[in-house]
Amino acid sequence: MYFELKENKPHGTKDDPFSTYHIENAGRSFQIPVHWHDELEIIYVKSGFLTVSISGESYIGKPGDAFVVSPGNLHLMGSDTGAVDYYTFLFPLKNLSFRADDLLEDKLLEPLNSGHLMINPIINDTAKELCEQLIEVYAAKNDESESQLTAQIKTKIILLQFILEMWKKGFIIENDTSGRNTVEKEMVSYIQQNYTGKISLKEFGEQFHLSEKYISRYFKEHFHITLSQYVTYLRLEHAKQLLQDTDIPVTEVAMQSGYQNVSYFIRSFKKTYEISPLKYRNNMLTEI
Repeated sequence: MYFELKENKPHGTKDDPFSTYHIENAGRSFQIPVHWHDELEIIYVKSGFLTVSISGESYIGKPGDAFVVSPGNLHLMGSDTGAVDYYTFLFPLKNLSFRADDLLEDKLLEPLNSGHLMINPIINDTAKELCEQLIEVYAAKNDESESQLTAQIKTKIILLQFILEMWKKGFIIENDTSGRNTVEKEMVSYIQQNYTGKISLKEFGEQFHLSEKYISRYFKEHFHITLSQYVTYLRLEHAKQLLQDTDIPVTEVAMQSGYQNVSYFIRSFKKTYEISPLKYRNNMLTEI
């Protein structure tokens, strides 16, 4: 089972700049493939066990654990059983800034945003209480028991408290260039720019001057997914977006998503999302 890849999606708006995603008991194994974004992300495990990989280091999150993905760092999440309940909180660090040339901006927020500093990925249950507070704000905002403005003020207070706790506990540390995953990010960027066309191990290897065998092993070891699976994921997510946002025929959706065989596209879509492309579109129209 796949979920939205976040790096190509804008996170937050002026009215709601702090994004919260909640995934609860998917019912089957899943992996959110490797991705990155410019926002800082806090991953909080409510129940179950979540596999988290950040900058190539893998962890198993248990109830109450929290992890931090600093801006620009590659990461992925998944579960072998799907029996996990977790939240991710994403926000641009500039949204915590008071737009002032002060020590907070100069010594913490700007260096964190630029990658010169990072927050230790493993913070375990250090931020449990603050994460629970963010969940309460998220719930109140969704059921409209609080206004957007009230939710923003509360969220900003909690996140500033989070930065303070990380600083006090010594979890804000120097970063180095290896933590930015330059080669891996170039690979992911290349795939994202070319997935609607033909991408083979041979072409991919030639692009990065590596053998097909090495590329295959490297991709699997670093991204926990094969090159073919990653390309399929991107194509199907693109198709899902087209089905939701346009009224072009399913055949055209398939072609624009990199599929030359429409029947194969329909089978792949149904196998992944447990629903046909046309029924998915109809369901989206019903919800509007």
